[in-house]
Amino acid sequence: MPSVRGCHMPDELLYDVENHIWFQEVGDGNVRLGMTTVATAMAGQLVAFTPKKVGRSVREGRSCATVESGKWVGPAKSAAGGEVIEVNDALVDNPSVANEDPYGAGWMVIIKPDDWDAIKPGLTPGADVTAKYEAKMDADGFAGCE
Repeated sequence: MPSVRGCHMPDELLYDVENHIWFQEVGDGNVRLGMTTVATAMAGQLVAFTPKKVGRSVREGRSCATVESGKWVGPAKSAAGGEVIEVNDALVDNPSVANEDPYGAGWMVIIKPDDWDAIKPGLTPGADVTAKYEAKMDADGFAGCE
C-alpha cells in the first residue's frame, strides 16, 4: 500500500487526486466513493455528512455529498456522473467513521455511473498515486497525515 507523507493509499483503488476522492468498482458497473486519508486529515474531525439521496443524480465533477468538520464545510465532488444507488447511513449517523476508516466503513456513496469507461482512464491507480499526491500536497501546503 503506497504511503504519501504518512497518508495511506490502498493499491486496489482509483483516485481523483485533485478532489481527494477514491473510487472502487463494486460490480454491476457500480462504483463506491469515499474521501482519502489526505482529505480527512486536512479537514480534521468530521461532524456532519449529508449525501445526495438514493435515486438522485450526480453530475460529473459535482457534489455527491456535503462534508463538514470543525474547520471546513464543502462538497465531496465525484469525477463520475450518475445515479446514487446507495448511501452510507452509518456515516450519516457517525461522520467521524471517515476519519477512523476512510477506505472501509467510511465510504460515502455508491453510484451507477453514466459513462464509467470514459471516466476511469482519467483516475489514478493506487500503484501510481504517490508522485501525483506529493505534488498536490506541495501545492496545498499540506505536510502530511502524521
